[in-house]
Amino acid sequence: MDKDQLLRGRRSVLRLAACLGGAAVVGELYAGEPTTSGRTASAPAPAPPGRAVGPRTAARPPKASSYRLEPMTAYPPASLRRAVPPVRTRPFRRVSATDRTMVLTFDDGPDPRYTPGILATLREHGVQAMFFVCGEMATQHGDLLREMADDGHVIGNHTWSHPLVPGLAPSRIRYELGRTSDVVEEAVGSAPLWYRAPYGAWNRHSFEIGAELGMEPLAWTLDTLDWATPGTRTIVRRVLRGAAPGVVVLSHDAGGNRSQSVAALRRYLPKLLEEGYRITVPRR
Repeated sequence: MDKDQLLRGRRSVLRLAACLGGAAVVGELYAGEPTTSGRTASAPAPAPPGRAVGPRTAARPPKASSYRLEPMTAYPPASLRRAVPPVRTRPFRRVSATDRTMVLTFDDGPDPRYTPGILATLREHGVQAMFFVCGEMATQHGDLLREMADDGHVIGNHTWSHPLVPGLAPSRIRYELGRTSDVVEEAVGSAPLWYRAPYGAWNRHSFEIGAELGMEPLAWTLDTLDWATPGTRTIVRRVLRGAAPGVVVLSHDAGGNRSQSVAALRRYLPKLLEEGYRITVPRR
């Protein structure tokens, strides 16, 4: 075993220990299981021929994907049951709140065209959010990752190239999550403790590999559908109508023209604060 392999082994052990140690804090969240088109998103799908790759260190960087497939956003009525750590079978999708607490999340970035505007608005109002970053974007914009960390935001893992996870071999899932965690750790000094599957499409391997890397899975409660560019007013209306204690809001700061998302945040964030909502992030 060479030095790099030994260091990676130690890093995996430390991340698993962090996952176990954070179980008490994670207990403040509830889990929900997303589905779409009548299918359970967490059901494993067979890997297509030729998709398996070797260990993460030997794998080729995946090609940048064009944006994206339609996100999986339909949920059944909540029947919530705590998953047993360290390996969960469903993602958390809301915060357990006794007060008017909400979480804002942004996927697919960072993007220098839109992420700075979102960061500026959050900074203006003194609130923190979660950014689930794609490695192929993060590796080009370490300055934005550092700005997120400096402002107290939580950086989550959204895979490297935004693939449909159930169609991947376990080795490719490990590569997608592991390489992204490495990029974040190199930029800000610590690896992500949360991850989100693209399109909300999870499977058993993604839960297991995420746990091995020391991460917990987080989905969402309220989808702004901003990826479809429905208009700034529509995004604002969806957030304000869907606001409730414990809600996790899904928006995007990359993957297309996100100017509507930037503008909408400037409008709905002060209104949420005026209505007494506390915008926060889960800590582990």
